[in-house]
Amino acid sequence: MKFFLDTADLAHIEEAAGWGVVAGVTTNPTLYARTGGKLADFPSHILRICALIEGPVSAEAVGETRGEIVEQGRELAALDSHVVVKVPTTIEGLAATKVLADEGIDVNMTLCFSVPQAILAARAGAAYVSPFVGRFDDISEDGIARLAEVIEAVSLYDFGHTVEIIAASLRSAHHVTQAALLGADIATVPFGVLQKLIKHPLTDRGLASFAADWEKVAKA
Repeated sequence: MKFFLDTADLAHIEEAAGWGVVAGVTTNPTLYARTGGKLADFPSHILRICALIEGPVSAEAVGETRGEIVEQGRELAALDSHVVVKVPTTIEGLAATKVLADEGIDVNMTLCFSVPQAILAARAGAAYVSPFVGRFDDISEDGIARLAEVIEAVSLYDFGHTVEIIAASLRSAHHVTQAALLGADIATVPFGVLQKLIKHPLTDRGLASFAADWEKVAKA
């Protein structure tokens, strides 16, 4: 399973890139808004992310109609070869994905919550499908179970092109563990969650023990 960083924060991306574990980045309007960036600066911001990450960088088209999504998608894809156009899983999004995919532009269909949505996204030509997990938990439903259904269903069919499942809206190490066990191709996580993945109390306890024992050796 590959790890993508779900953020638009350049400092977090630069730091995580140095760990050698981040294969891509996913952004959305909310994440960019948190950086305090302006609309006019968005293209240059995406270019800066692409310079930090040698991998797919999802940038979202925010148009409401298929024509608007296609136009924005073309503009985003023209920024850099690493850009993947993020498109919502809607009727207009499906139609736009078909056009963009036929033009050789990779699309990540986002806000996917069901098996039918995922299959339709793949049929429309999406290179990536992003089923959300945490938002199901917000309404007291089992997001991991829904992710499992999407992964199993998509694996049953040949869509004529490679379709990767991005497990999205992952909020804990448990979510990431379950996504890995289910065979998700990619887990996209916030920087805070990525930090937690490497943490374990037994690791900390072991390091403290090693340090104490080495201090004894040094004093001997």
